[in-house]
Amino acid sequence: MRNALLIAELSLREAFRKRLVTVLVVLSVLFIGFFLYGVLRLEQTLDQRAIDAGLDGRSATGAGNIPVISSALFGMYLVYFLGSLMAVLSTVGAVSADIENGVMQSVIARPVSRAQVVLGRFLGFGAVNVVYVALLGTALLGGVYAITGYLPPAPVLALALILLAVLMLTALTVLGSTLFTTLANGIGVFVLYGVGFTGGILSAIGRLADTPTLVTLGKVANALMPSNALWLGASYHLQPEFMLQVGDLSRGANPFTSNTPIPAGLVVWAAALLALAVGTAMWRFSRRDL
Repeated sequence: MRNALLIAELSLREAFRKRLVTVLVVLSVLFIGFFLYGVLRLEQTLDQRAIDAGLDGRSATGAGNIPVISSALFGMYLVYFLGSLMAVLSTVGAVSADIENGVMQSVIARPVSRAQVVLGRFLGFGAVNVVYVALLGTALLGGVYAITGYLPPAPVLALALILLAVLMLTALTVLGSTLFTTLANGIGVFVLYGVGFTGGILSAIGRLADTPTLVTLGKVANALMPSNALWLGASYHLQPEFMLQVGDLSRGANPFTSNTPIPAGLVVWAAALLALAVGTAMWRFSRRDL
């Protein structure tokens, strides 16, 4: 385990050396600043409309605050999307790139096993991705609360599900990095991500059109790739009660949000898939001919 942590530390140093962290910080600050400025202008507009209508104020969780609530929900979807993108792009060459440029041969010549190299790579890049998404989500929700006074019902649970999705994508990308070239791995993981997103769309269309076959296909896609299902579960915890009721009336036709909590079994399966991907990557690379 000590060697795996050493590889993880080297992965973190590599991220700083390649200025990955610097670029992330700069772009994230720009994104948060741009987004929160929009929220500020929206809040000022809604306050002025309330004054013009002769109202004393607006409830932070009431129907009159739907634009702010929707903005926070959409902002967290962007956090999930950026985190997913980060998980794939930062890890796509975790093993394969080192093999292709000849670095891996010098690494495994030292007293460190191949399995420890893979585990260390996952831990290092996983730590970068988790910290990035956690800080980005916290900054976004904290900024919205500071400006508008609105905070989603269960932000910690929502963020935890998003982090699980990001870690799962990181693990799958590390697994792909031990099986395929860097380019093929990136394409493959994005296709899997698309499968999960397609599952959400099929389920929404199936419920709206009352077509059980589409709903079943959507559930199968979400089971094969539960990343989108984890986001939908997070979106449930980001909506106040009246918005969930609106979702019930529309029969869950919105593919980007869910009016029902994620099944516990799907969360367990996502965590198991994460562990399975890392374990398989360690096993496969230990037996791979370089």
